[in-house]
Amino acid sequence: MQRAALFGSGRDAQMAAGDLGELLVPYMPTIRVPKSGDRVYKTECAFSYESPGSEGGLYVCMNTFLGFGREHVERHYRKTGQCVYMHLKRHVIEKVPGASGGALPKMRNAMQFLDLETNGDLNNDDFEYEDEAKLVIFPDHYEIPLPNIEELPALVTIACDAVLSSKSPYRKQDPDSWEEELQVSKHAKTLVQIDNGVRIPPSGWKCSKCDLRENLWLNLTDGSVLCGKWFFDGSGGNGHALEHYKEMGYPLAVKLGTITPDGADVYSFDEEEAVLDPHIAKHLAHFGIDMLQMHVTENGLRDNNIKPRVSEWEVIQESGVKLKPMYGPGYTGMKNLGNSCYLSAVVQTIFSIPEFQRAYVGNLPRIFDYSPLDPTQDFNTQMAKLGHGLLSGQYSKPPMKSELIEQVMKEEHKPQHNGISPLMFKALVSKGHPEFSSNRQQDAQEFFLHLINLVERNRIGSENPSDVFRFLVEERTQCCQSRKVRYTERVDYLMQLPVAMEAATNKDELIAYELKRREAEAARRPPPELVRAKIPFSACLQAFSEPENVEDFWSSALQAKSAGVKTSRFASFPEYLVVQIKKFTFGLDWIPQKLDVSVDMPDLLDINHLRATGLQPGEEELPDIAPPIIIPDDPKGTRMYLIFLPNIDESSVMQLAEMGFPLEACRKAVYYTGNMGAEVAFNWIIAHMEEPDFAEPLAIPGYGGVVSAGAAGLGAIGLDNQPPEEMVALITSMGFQRNVAIQALKATNNNLEHALDWIFSHPEPEEESESASDVMDMENNANANILAEAGSEGPRIKDGSGRYELFGFISHMGTSTMSGHYVSHLKKEGRWVIYNDLKVCASERPPRDLGYIYFYRRIPS
Repeated sequence: MQRAALFGSGRDAQMAAGDLGELLVPYMPTIRVPKSGDRVYKTECAFSYESPGSEGGLYVCMNTFLGFGREHVERHYRKTGQCVYMHLKRHVIEKVPGASGGALPKMRNAMQFLDLETNGDLNNDDFEYEDEAKLVIFPDHYEIPLPNIEELPALVTIACDAVLSSKSPYRKQDPDSWEEELQVSKHAKTLVQIDNGVRIPPSGWKCSKCDLRENLWLNLTDGSVLCGKWFFDGSGGNGHALEHYKEMGYPLAVKLGTITPDGADVYSFDEEEAVLDPHIAKHLAHFGIDMLQMHVTENGLRDNNIKPRVSEWEVIQESGVKLKPMYGPGYTGMKNLGNSCYLSAVVQTIFSIPEFQRAYVGNLPRIFDYSPLDPTQDFNTQMAKLGHGLLSGQYSKPPMKSELIEQVMKEEHKPQHNGISPLMFKALVSKGHPEFSSNRQQDAQEFFLHLINLVERNRIGSENPSDVFRFLVEERTQCCQSRKVRYTERVDYLMQLPVAMEAATNKDELIAYELKRREAEAARRPPPELVRAKIPFSACLQAFSEPENVEDFWSSALQAKSAGVKTSRFASFPEYLVVQIKKFTFGLDWIPQKLDVSVDMPDLLDINHLRATGLQPGEEELPDIAPPIIIPDDPKGTRMYLIFLPNIDESSVMQLAEMGFPLEACRKAVYYTGNMGAEVAFNWIIAHMEEPDFAEPLAIPGYGGVVSAGAAGLGAIGLDNQPPEEMVALITSMGFQRNVAIQALKATNNNLEHALDWIFSHPEPEEESESASDVMDMENNANANILAEAGSEGPRIKDGSGRYELFGFISHMGTSTMSGHYVSHLKKEGRWVIYNDLKVCASERPPRDLGYIYFYRRIPS
């Protein structure tokens, strides 16, 4: 099928084989055959969310294998001089009635677009796909239809075939990413279900043949619950589910305990692989299973001790209310890539803030023009792409009127682009991170800090939108015996509020509910209706401001360990205040569990009373002396002021410590697992946490003593706050620059542990000198507002009033950060809007009391 050239100057005339060869001769050196390891981006533009299914199709450079939409391919041609591109276009055609017999869409040239998804909005019985590929030579836009084996040179033919058959660049060998490779089962649409009256209870399952209660599979044809075997996910079993298939021929089964509102793990015995079942909700409903009532647990099995949180899922997603869809700029949804809702909730909120909009979308032409040769690996380019995708309205258009749709369908369906898929963005920002690079659910708070860290590291010149969250915390530590104090400051990006459970206003109801729940559990009856603890926000704020005990406090006034207390106050107030309700704690099995509470979060917040005051009249400061390191093997208990520590990845230590494990245990875990990362160290902790010396300092025989986090003060520290050279050397041995080490030690009173914290919270470009940084600022940000730099004048802050107004919150549904679902609510144009993956609707009942992370903007004075 010949089509007019997209740019109006294309040549559709057929050319003789000799003419084609002669035409391509000047460009042959630039045409490459993809090698193993080359990423071929044939499904998405590097600068936008255009794809082969878009109106203009996609252009793949035959040298770099980057994909570009029609709007951006000219930029790449001008920048690189590459002239030969493969143009890919998918057309959606209305089928001739009765021609398909209800089969899946017919794929013409199917191998060309192996990784393209079908449009879920279309009825597969009525439409089919026609895929078109051709070579386009710039700048004259000569078009050569493909395949054209007889007329094209052999090298060009091989290169084209390799591009067309290439796999997605996002495919991984990591077993955690198997979800990306699943295909729709051929049995899903035609599956026959026997009406035998079987109803599956929400818990208490066991294999009907051997009484096993783990690795259980529900056959979707007859409702049999049977155990699996060592063939799918590593879980044990006796293989009765497979035996049942061989006996009866019923092909599909779903793993019990994996059913969530987002889907479930489905296996096809006939196809011998994990598959997708687009009709899983209907198939489960046949056996009385409502997907909204099912929640996956951390080990893939249903936790029978946890009450189904039906109300939580329904209330937060506003399921019982008919919501009006929202379209246009700022109302664009994001596709869930498989437990990626935490990412969507955070970036939807981030890009509702004007400073982020200006930094990335406002600077989009400049960012795109100065992007590196591979823009898919550039953070600022992908942030600008994401921001434009969310804010332009280009991918959030209202549906056409029915009569217009009918007119269009008679010729060719023009797919409606609603929502974007953040696959390229997620692949970049999660690269190298053991958790975010997986397909497991994550903590939105941790991803928020991770994203802010990336913004800091990749800022353009002095422009840094994350400064709107940045504030200083003053920590006042007091020795209870000498009454002397020490004041220190640190940078933070969010306020963490503890949940004051003891202040619940409905304690009597909670006690009565707990009694009923235990009775129901003992009698194996359905649990009673959930009663949620109601916590006053004022109580959480009070708990935040109260003094807390300091473990292992060493008093420099007493030169010995003593009791100490610490209080935290705001040394500055940020422009945007992020408040996290600390709902997650650890259960007896060290699996994170969530406190299901309701907190009456205020629309207007005033925290001016938490402003730091500094050293007060009559207060006496603790001497500026660090604790010594005691070598226990020394019979005299000699105090050592210098010891060379082994190489320990402190970033992994901090990740584990933030999960609630003792700091010394975290250091041992990282050391004994060879600095292989936090995930490997976490497994070590789980295996050794019952040992009596679990939380004792790390003892290494070769060093003759203890290597403790208390090695914060190597050497006696003078009152001039000049860092000891051995401490500077220790930090530089970890890979940090000398000037960064000195700056961090000075900012933390030469406390090694706090200095490392300071470095990780000040992720500045360490490889640049101050002069080089100044030059970069002048070149890259000549027209930007110059913000205060983190240097001798202190960290960059935007101080002001402590009065705020709520404009957004992120909510979590589920039992822990390792499972469940996230949505965000944002206040736009005077009304609340819910962002639930691809669904963007006007909110009727925003559940402000059930949020997890709240976003406040400062009220101008």
